[in-house]
This record gives sequence, C-alpha cells and structure tokens, in this order.
Amino acid sequence: MEKTYNPTSIEQALYQTWEEQGYFKPHGDTTKESYSIMIPPPNVTGSLHMGHAFQDTIMDTLIRCERMKGKNTLWQVGTDHAGIATQMVVERKIAAEEGKTKHDYGREAFIDKIWEWKGESGGTITKQLRRLGASVDWDRERFTMDDGLSNAVQEVFVRLYEDDLIYRGKRLVNWDPKLHTAISDLEVENKDTKGNMWHFRYPLADGVKTADGKDYIVVATTRPETMLGDTGVAVNPEDPRYKDLIGKDIILPIVERRIPIVGDEHADMEKGTGCVKITPAHDFNDYEVGKRHQLPMINILTFDANIRAASEVFNTNGEASDAYSTELPAKYHGMERFAARKAIVAELDELGLLEEVKDHDLQVPYGDRGGVVIEPMLTDQWYVRTAPLAKTAVEAVENGDIQFVPKQYENMYFSWMRDVQDWCISRQLWWGHRIPAWYDNQGNVYVGRDEEEVRKNNNLESVIELHQDEDVLDTWFSSALWTFGTQGWPEQTDDLKVFHPSDVLVTGFDIIFFWVARMIMMTMHFVKDENGKPQVPFKTVYVTGLIRDENGDKMSKSKGNVLDPIDMIDGIDLESLVEKRCGNMMQPQLAKKIEKNTRKTFENGIEAYGTDALRFTLAAMASTGRDINWDMKRLEGYRNFCNKLWNASRYVMMNTEEQDCGFNGGEIEYSLADKWIESQFELAAKAFNNHIDNFRLDMASNTLYEFIWNQFCDWYLELTKPVLWKGTEAQQRGTRRTLITVLEKTLRLAHPVIPYITETIWQSIKPLVEGVEGETIMLQALPQFDEANFNQEALDDIEWVKAFITSIRNLRAEYDINPGKPLDVMLKAANAEDAARLEANKQVLMSLAKLESVRVLAADEETPACATALVAKSELMIPMAGLIDKDAELARLDGEIKKTHGEIKRIEGKLGNEGFVAKAPEAVVAKEREKLEGYKETLAKLEEQKTTIAAL
Repeated sequence: MEKTYNPTSIEQALYQTWEEQGYFKPHGDTTKESYSIMIPPPNVTGSLHMGHAFQDTIMDTLIRCERMKGKNTLWQVGTDHAGIATQMVVERKIAAEEGKTKHDYGREAFIDKIWEWKGESGGTITKQLRRLGASVDWDRERFTMDDGLSNAVQEVFVRLYEDDLIYRGKRLVNWDPKLHTAISDLEVENKDTKGNMWHFRYPLADGVKTADGKDYIVVATTRPETMLGDTGVAVNPEDPRYKDLIGKDIILPIVERRIPIVGDEHADMEKGTGCVKITPAHDFNDYEVGKRHQLPMINILTFDANIRAASEVFNTNGEASDAYSTELPAKYHGMERFAARKAIVAELDELGLLEEVKDHDLQVPYGDRGGVVIEPMLTDQWYVRTAPLAKTAVEAVENGDIQFVPKQYENMYFSWMRDVQDWCISRQLWWGHRIPAWYDNQGNVYVGRDEEEVRKNNNLESVIELHQDEDVLDTWFSSALWTFGTQGWPEQTDDLKVFHPSDVLVTGFDIIFFWVARMIMMTMHFVKDENGKPQVPFKTVYVTGLIRDENGDKMSKSKGNVLDPIDMIDGIDLESLVEKRCGNMMQPQLAKKIEKNTRKTFENGIEAYGTDALRFTLAAMASTGRDINWDMKRLEGYRNFCNKLWNASRYVMMNTEEQDCGFNGGEIEYSLADKWIESQFELAAKAFNNHIDNFRLDMASNTLYEFIWNQFCDWYLELTKPVLWKGTEAQQRGTRRTLITVLEKTLRLAHPVIPYITETIWQSIKPLVEGVEGETIMLQALPQFDEANFNQEALDDIEWVKAFITSIRNLRAEYDINPGKPLDVMLKAANAEDAARLEANKQVLMSLAKLESVRVLAADEETPACATALVAKSELMIPMAGLIDKDAELARLDGEIKKTHGEIKRIEGKLGNEGFVAKAPEAVVAKEREKLEGYKETLAKLEEQKTTIAAL
C-alpha cells in the first residue's frame, strides 16, 4: 500500500478492471435468489447532478450488498431519449454551426442528425456514472428509442387502443407557443409574478338589472385578452347578489356575443367580484365549468399564441359547432397575445367598461424548456383512459404488493390516483416514438403496428392514400414501460422470468405520479404471472429527499448554487468554477452576483475529495427527510474518515505482513481486546444489515463510521500496542490474527458504500488472511451477525477499561496536567468485579493512561486531596499534591470563572429582553437558552475544581 491515500490514483483504473472482468453482471445461477433494480433512466442530454449522484449511490449500495449475499443480481442501466430536450440541443447546434433549422433538413434527415449527435455526445452521463462507481451491467445498456423498446412502445399503444384505453380527442393542454408542442405538468414551471387584476363591466341583456339596480355585472380577470373567447359568466348559486340572474344573458363587449350567466360553485362569493368570466378554450378551470354547463368552446389563439383571423368554435365534445360566429375584430387579427391584452384593456377603458385595476400577485406558468408563458390550448391529442388502469394500481399498494418507503408517500400516491385524469400522450415533436396511427384523406384514423397491418386489418386498397400521424409519444409513455420493456417484453424472455418484478425503485417524490404511478399502471395491465395475476413493476418504492444547498435552497443554475459531483471527486480551481457557473449566462447582473457568491463560498476552489468520500457523504445523508441540506464540511469529514481507514490498514499490515499471524500453527491466546473487537464487529454487522434492509443508509453509514473510526481505529489499535510490544508469542499471534481478520471483514462490510478504497486495501491484505480467495472483494460474502464470535463479557469489561482511560484523560485536561506525566492512581472499588478488572488489565491501563502506578484502595485507607471521577460505580482517584502549581492553577481557574460569569450575564440579559424573545425566531431563542445551560454547567465544574485545588 502507498503511504498516502490518493483516490485519484486508484479509482478509474480499478473501475475499468471491474467492468472488463464482468463483475457487474448477474452470475446466472437461477437456483439462487435473484435481485434487480432498474435505474431511473437519466436524459441522454444530461450530465450527472447531485440528485443523480445521491440516488445512484443508494442503488449501488443496495445492489452491491445483494451481490455480496450471493444473489443473482442485475442493475439495469439505460438512458431516456428526452424528446424536447434532445430536439432543442440539436436544433441549437445546427443553428449555431450551419445557420439552419430543422425544416431545412426535413423530418427524416433531422432525425438522422439527432442520432448522429447521440453517437458523438450523448454518452456524457454514462461516463460519469462510471466515475461514481456504479456497478451496472453495461452490456445490457438500453435506450428508450432502441429497437427493442420501440417495439414494446408500439405494441403497448396498439393493444391499449384495441382495449379502448387510448383515444384521440380535442381537449385543453399545456401548450408551449415557442416549441409548438403540448407539454406535461412536470415541464411547467410556475413563477411568482407581480401582475394586475382588471375589473370589467359586462352589460346585462334585455334590460335586466342586478339586485342593486345596475345594468351590468363586474368580472375580474388577470388575462383580459381571453375575453374574446368568453362563452359564459359564472356566479355562485348561493350568492344573494346574483342568484336571480342565473339563466339570464350578458352582451360580451367588443365582440357583442350574447352569453349566459350560469350558477356554479367555481365562483367564490368571497373572492373578487363574485362573478367569473368563463373561457372554456383558454383556462383549465373554465374548461371544467364549460363541460358542466354545456358551454361552447371558442379558440381565439393560433399555435404561436397570436389572435386568430377567425376563431374556432366547438361544442363540449370538441366537435365543430355553429353556436357562435367565428368572427373576431379585424384590428386584433395576428396580434401577439400580450399586445392584444393592452389593446383590449384600452378599448374597454374607452368604452367606459374598465371599472378598476388592482395590483395582484399571481403564479404564471412557463415552459421549462422553451422559457415562454404557457397557454392552455384546445388541440387534438391522443389520450390514455387512466381510471380503469389506476384501479388495479391502487389495489397493489393497498394490499401491500408494493410498499412505499417512507410509508407516508402512499398518501400522495393515493390522492393522485383516486382522482386521476386522462393522460395526454401526444407531443408535436419530430424526435420520439412516432404514433402508430394512419389517416386517409377523409380523416378516418387507423391504428396498427405498421401501414401494411393497417391496410390488411381494414381491407384498404393500395390506391387509398394513407399518411402517418405526425406526432410522437410523450417521453413518459416509453419510460412507463421501463421495468418490463428492458427485459425483452413482449417476448416472454428468461430475463422477464428471472428479474421481473424488480425489487426496489429509488426515485424522488416529485415524479411519483408522472413516472412511478404510470409504471405501475402499464406494468400491471401488460405483464401477468403464470396464473394470470397482474405483476407489479417493483416491490418497494424508496422515495428519497431532495438535495438542497447548505442554506436549504433548491440547487439551480439561475441561483449559481449548483454543485457538480464530478468537481467534488476530481476537484476544481476557483477560476474554472467561476467560468463553469457564469461563463454562458446571458444576464450580466446575475452572472456578477453568482460570481461574487462563488468566490466568497469557495475561496480556494473545491478540493479533490474522491468518489468514496462523496458516496459516504451522500449515504450518510440518506435520511427519511424530504429535504436534505448539503454540507461541504461533512464531505471533508468523510474524506478524513477514508484517510483514517487507509492509515489504520497500513498499521495492520506493518504488524502482520511477514509476521506470524497464527495461520500456520502454534499456540494462540486472544486478549480481552481481541474478543471485544470481534464482538463489536458482530454488533456492527448486525446493525448495518438491519439498516440496509430498512433502507436507512444514513444509519448504516453511521454504524460503519462509529465502528471503524471509534472502535477499531481509536480504541482497538491502541489496545493492541501493549500486546504487540510486550505480550507473549501466543498473545501476539492472537492479536495479529485478530487485526488482519477483523480488518478484512470490515472492508467487506464497508465495500457497498465505499467500494474503491475497500477493494484497494483488500487486494493488499488478501494474501495475509487464511481462506480468503477470489479476485475481487465485491464477490466476497457480506458479513452477517455470527453468534459464535460474540462475547458479552468481553464487551462489558473493555467498556469499563475505556471508561477508566477516558476518565484519566479527562481529569488531565480539566486540571491542566501534562498528558505525558506518569500518574499514581487509586481505585475505590465498589465491588470485587471492578477490582478484578483493574488487576486483569493493569498493563493496558498503565500503558494507555500513562500511569506510574495503579492500585485498589484498602477499605479503611485514608486518602489525600484528589481529583476524582466515577468509573461505573467505582471511584477513580488521582492525588493532586505535586502535580500542579497550586497558585497558578487557582489563578487560571479564577480567570475562567470570571469569563464564564460574564457569558452567563450576557445571555441572561439577552433572554431578559422582551423585544428579543418576541421578535427572534424560536430556534434562535432556544439556542441561546441551550448555551446558557452549558455555561452554568461549566461554571459548576470550575467551582468544583477550584475547591479541590484550594484544599491541597
């Protein structure tokens, strides 16, 4: 082993060896239990971010544990084609490099261009997964647009259509006017915005008057331009001001359209004016109100979100209607929506119909890719009827076939699934799975696996022209098939039999509905066991929290607080970090702010911490919390932990290599410390496995940390020194053997979390340990609790020894006694057991506590003034005469007492200030109270020490 732990020198070469040797593959023995995890496929355009690193560390830890238990394990890897994101990347590329658009290429050539980009640049994230140590089976890597998955997608679409679970309809969707496609709710980013609420007078028809004698009602809206498409006004049926107007009409200003007043609970009597304009074609709430009251839908916008030259009028079924004229005022034709807003407000003002304008805080929906305001748009789209599918999916969680961890996320799942809406699955893009539907010139639609099947099944002559639907499927549609599509479905493959259902899905709470629920619905509809029972896609859904920055803020490029896991592995200098965060930013002021914060936070850039330190930090943070704050100090602490393990291993090798470890015969005598560390290891193995089984990686990591740092490195290695230096040959054999065997087992236990350092050390110590065979640690057995190695008496005895030594060290610190000065110590034994422990461990106690002598006091023996401490129920005593300069120590203690009194007075003053207690956050006040108690405890100890010293 090298003298210094240097992760950079070991990690990448080691990973290459693992991959080349095929260690990540299933072993193929189907007589043994199988275990599988399907990786949530990251976008092919993406790069590794903290969320990926977090979840992939969890998955890799789980898969390595099960592999070491001898199971036939598969971690299925792959990437998602990411429809909008990928198309945008390539569109930008050809625009920048060639000055062309996708239309210059045409559909087929442009798609070829995307495949070309994928081949050259689409593998960034898979390279980064390797850096993280992900032990996936790369030979089985899948892509949601590969031939096998494309076949599965097509098959699912056709079968759902045949089962009347897919239909085409005109409904309201989130429309991106820049990208010209429908997008999912997950791709909509709601931004808090300062806006206005306009109050307009809508004249009542036929001379009707309100209860207070007005010939108009006032509606309030944040989107005045949509009034051109109003087909009704809603009032609450219980509202005394307006209930008599229900069934009457108003004359819509500007377009002079006669529209009804309807009674609907959507109108809130307490909110605004109590009257709500209803525009079913341009608002999701209005769409539902319109359906309830059979109001026509009038679309006034083009796909660019400009005012149309003529509106489109439909009934509530989405069929063309002549209920209203399609005419729109000529002056608004082609006008951009926000320009139209200003112009309509101005015209209504001119007409005397603008009642008032109020400032209003609102959330405006933006497309996360296109970056423009989203419009609810009435379009023809393909939909999945989800209610029948959701019923079975809900039952799977209700009956425990699928468990959520933490369990409270079941409630989130149920609330969505029991009120599930039909799923819009079509997208107006070129990149994606093209919808397997064809149209003839009369607009008839035919669904099939290909055109040949469509013609055959529908007896269509070759002279009948057919053209395929231009749309592609929502990316979430193909990813919903991920667990079974990757295993060869619709063929009934051996992989499906062995690895499906998968065991656990690791995911975030934000996509429980968008992905998790849809996977459950699709899988249970299409995959059945030998008895015809619907199969679940996974047995457990482990929902992780969201990694936030150290202040609890969500990481985002616009905030400049994003951390790249690769930078923490390899390190990055400050200037490169600044350039990375600000170099391509379009807003100079924002870039300047982010640069300032970056320079302040990372004065010297980011050090290279290595993969294992990063993985350990992420695992240690994997609590059940919804939000997890990142902490660079913890990363630094866990790198120190790796250093500690490395240095401890070198100590073990120095004391065992080319030494007699008792593997070749000879008498062996195990010390109390040897028996103790074996017992401590068994407890650690038991706790680690229990925590992993319960998906508490944070507690599993803490178990490793506590055992390796505190028990093995800090205590056991110290306890071995007296034996290795002064013990008999038999005792030395026992300690050497324990050192090397416990280290080897410890490396195996820690390997799933920190694979690189444990493999490297294990390769060095493997020749020293009898019976250890194999080429890699990852195929060795994961240690389990072994009763035969557990000794409770040894645990109790060493805990007493540790308490004795710790008490001596604490008394030295309290009384400022030189750490190296030999002491005479007495024990006032409370019982024979403690007296026996002292005698049995005298050599260790004198060595580690640096004692001149140690003895048990006689029952009636008088003692001088002593510093004392309790060890269990016995009293440890150090005679103080001659150990310290009495006057100097009293002066020091007086200074400490004065300083502590000052702090107590300061905090009491703060807490006595009513203004501070009333205004300060509760956590701040609690912290001050906690500090006050701490200072009071310190003061009591100082006074006690002063009394002891004064008595000398």
